Amino acid sequence: MSTVITAQQVSDLREKTGAGLLDCKKALTESNGNVEEAIVILRKKLGAKVDKLASRSAKEGLVESYIHLGGKVGVLIEVNCETDFVARNEDFKAFVRDLCLQIAAASPLYVNREEVPETELAKEREIAAAQVQGKPPAAVQKIVEGKLDKYFSTVALLDQPFVKDPNRTVKEMLAEKISKIGENIQVRRFIRYQLGT
Repeated sequence: MSTVITAQQVSDLREKTGAGLLDCKKALTESNGNVEEAIVILRKKLGAKVDKLASRSAKEGLVESYIHLGGKVGVLIEVNCETDFVARNEDFKAFVRDLCLQIAAASPLYVNREEVPETELAKEREIAAAQVQGKPPAAVQKIVEGKLDKYFSTVALLDQPFVKDPNRTVKEMLAEKISKIGENIQVRRFIRYQLGT
C-alpha cells in the first residue's frame, strides 16, 4: 500500500530543497513519504541536472558590492548566469548578496579548490605530513588528504560552510540555485577588501 502524499508535504520539501513541485512529489512517492530519503533522492537527481547545466555558457549576470557595517570590510563579486532575465530575478540577486556576505564573513582567497596554487598545496601537504610522522604510510596519506579538505574549506569559497546554513557548503547552495532556476550559474571572481590589510 502506497503512502498518500499531501500538497503540504510537497510544498515543505520544495521549500527545503528548492526543487520543482513535480520532482518533490516524485521523490516523496519513491520514498513512501520519508522526507529525509526524498531529500537524498532529490540531491542525487539534481546533481546530475547541475552537471548537465554546467556545460552551458554563462555570459550574463551581476556585479554586486557589499560594505559591512562600519565600513571596515567590502566585497565586490561577479556571478554569471545564462540570461539577462535570470540576472534580474530577485532570487538570483538575493543569492549573489548572500555570496557577498559569505565572503565578508569567511574571508576566502579563491573561488574553488582548482584555483589554489600547487605551491601552496605542496606546502600544506608537507605541514600535514610532518604532523603525523611515525604513522603507517597509508594512514598518513588519508590524514593528509583530510587536512587538505579542511584547508580547502577555509580558503576556497565553494568549499566553505554556508554562513546562513553551516550544515551545507556554498557549492551545495549554488547547485540548489542552479537546479531551481534552471540555468548555469558561475561565481566568476571576487575581491575582498579589509581596512588596514
